[in-house]
Amino acid sequence: MAISTRGDVKDLSLSARGKDRIEWAAEDMPVLRLIRERFIKDQPLKGVRMSGCLHITTETANLAITLKAGGADLVLCASNPLSTQDDVAAALVSEYGIPTYAIKGEDDETYYRHINAALDHKPNMTMDDGCDLVSILHTSRSELVENVVAGLEETTTGVIRLKSMEKAEVLRFPVLAVNDSDTKHMFDNRYGTGQSTLDAIIRSTNRLLAGRTLVVFGYGWCGRGVASRGHGLGANVVVCEVDPTRALEAVMDGYRVMPGVEAAAIGDILVTVTGDINVIDQDHLEHMKNGVLIANSGHFNDEINIPALEKLATNKRRVRDFVDEYTYSDGRRVYLLAEGRLVNLSAAEGHPASVMDMSFANQALGAEYMLKLAKDLEPRVYTIPADIDKEIARLKLQSMGIRIDTLTSEQEKYLNSWESGT
Repeated sequence: MAISTRGDVKDLSLSARGKDRIEWAAEDMPVLRLIRERFIKDQPLKGVRMSGCLHITTETANLAITLKAGGADLVLCASNPLSTQDDVAAALVSEYGIPTYAIKGEDDETYYRHINAALDHKPNMTMDDGCDLVSILHTSRSELVENVVAGLEETTTGVIRLKSMEKAEVLRFPVLAVNDSDTKHMFDNRYGTGQSTLDAIIRSTNRLLAGRTLVVFGYGWCGRGVASRGHGLGANVVVCEVDPTRALEAVMDGYRVMPGVEAAAIGDILVTVTGDINVIDQDHLEHMKNGVLIANSGHFNDEINIPALEKLATNKRRVRDFVDEYTYSDGRRVYLLAEGRLVNLSAAEGHPASVMDMSFANQALGAEYMLKLAKDLEPRVYTIPADIDKEIARLKLQSMGIRIDTLTSEQEKYLNSWESGT
């Protein structure tokens, strides 16, 4: 089936609304705006063909506009079948002239056809959120790899996959792990995921969190965020972890910690944020109490063993948008949100623009950085330099009207010396 080179979206008539929402998000993305102003003058990405496999949201649209302003020849596709905002996709095509292949709710066949359409652009640089585009580029579309000088990866799951490729010595070009920047994972993963995950659960169910038991599987930056925001809304938070250091941290932060099967039996709301497979498995599903809500805010829907849930259930029905009810033979009902996919992007709008401002500043400056150095880099996973990371933090503070201290020459000398002591 042929697809237009302009893109494939649900309805171009939605573009005016999409443009309004993109502009609304831009108001809360001052760092990216400053970068865009410089990109217009410097044109650091001039002539570079870029293929981006990202969540098609208002915030992503502002990143795309910035990249195009810097001279990039950009094509976008969705990095998740349920995360696309159709009005934004329409606006990107008709208002901003950025070919976009993304339709909310697209089936797997369409999802991969869209990724291949983005790769038909023969990119010199990739921008991924989950490594699907890079994975396909290294397998079924490997003839295009020779065109690629570098890539960028947005999220934890993608970085894990890329490091696995590096270890197996199959990665064929350098990739910047944007997720590993402090101004990305410490803020986006914690504050963004924390707020947007609970926003999605509340939007899709209209359930009160206060007084309920919220079980968080995984206590990385995303898990910290979900637990913190859940506690702030009055939930009784339980954390499940496999890493003893993170489990100890959760205890010291004031949360109960226990094995997942035990937590599944008492939880009212269960959220996975690990990036692993079958985190909620058949054993957990068998022990759940009636009326439990299950959601995933990791990248792929592999975190919940949905085939096992399907086998346990005698009946399934859609009771609300993004809420599927599974009834067990003993009458217990379990509610799966957003088909087990990223709940914050499927059932809500994803992270607030303010936090994505820093994440996408990393993407924009990371693209500029990789383009300058790509020819000297090996096919490995790299981290953005600390000076760029700190500059993004400085710009964010400046936009918030916050001033901080600087070291005196005496203090700098002291910190760089070894002679002084007690």
